[in-house]
Amino acid sequence: MNKRIAFWMVLAASLAMGSLAPGCPKKDQADRPGQAKKYRVALIMKSLANEFFKTMEEGAVAHQKEHASEYELIAQGIKDEQDVTTQTNLVEQMIGRVDAIVIAPADSKALVPVCKRAMDEGIVVVNIDNKFDEQVLAERKASIPFVGPNNRTGARLAGEYLAKKLKPGDKVAIVEGLPNAFNGVQRKLGFEDAMGAAGIKVETSQTANWERDQAERVVSGIITQCPDLKAVLCANDSMALGAVSALKSAGRNDVLVVGYDNIAAVQARMKEGRVLCTVDQHADKIAVFGIQCALDILKTKAAPGHRETSVDLITAESLK
Repeated sequence: MNKRIAFWMVLAASLAMGSLAPGCPKKDQADRPGQAKKYRVALIMKSLANEFFKTMEEGAVAHQKEHASEYELIAQGIKDEQDVTTQTNLVEQMIGRVDAIVIAPADSKALVPVCKRAMDEGIVVVNIDNKFDEQVLAERKASIPFVGPNNRTGARLAGEYLAKKLKPGDKVAIVEGLPNAFNGVQRKLGFEDAMGAAGIKVETSQTANWERDQAERVVSGIITQCPDLKAVLCANDSMALGAVSALKSAGRNDVLVVGYDNIAAVQARMKEGRVLCTVDQHADKIAVFGIQCALDILKTKAAPGHRETSVDLITAESLK
């Protein structure tokens, strides 16, 4: 058999198996008479280097396995929390490939336009975890349901627990997430609500962009500038871990640390007494609720609605 004939035989076999287009819809997945449609759902998250989003992915994968006849899942994440360009590209890649996109946007404003383009192509879009900016949505004439927690409420829970360990006039610092992330802004406000109510002074509030290494550098600078600092409130657990590293290096065991997300690594630090508390917003469930919302819209064609999910304070005592 010559090489040309062999090539065409291999090509024909590959096409028959559908192996040349791994990301494309297969004919046997299309609607069949008398059978319910099997939908394709894309879950697009933020940084998979963050344990919170790995947990989110695991929850979504487990749910899909239980509902394999109902939908297929494509789970994607970005390298770091600030990689807005890559996340935008991921959404663009899903246009024409899926029926729904469930997204935890890295930026509450910058991801709205590409999600509106997906909607214009007939794709259902559901926003989870980090809420889209209402003004940008209005400007784009986009109505996108949000499924996720009240971050301000969650942060206030943690702040109130910390306040019980301090006294009026004590100084604390806040380590913020990305400035354009709605959830980061809301968590900062929740921390400020609790500190204000307790008469505790927020000495400084600085961003570390959700990143552990940046938080370590930020907190190192803060404790140098404010040696009488009593606590650091971090808008996520990754940054809380960075704060712990900075305090440990400085020999500052007297500074309390608050986190947000309830990842396993922070639970370990809580048991050691290095983190006071965190907030569980149930990462494994948020994506599932978002997927369920998307499937409901696809099946019923109903107008989308928001759904607030639960937040719970986690302390060392609650882990026992």
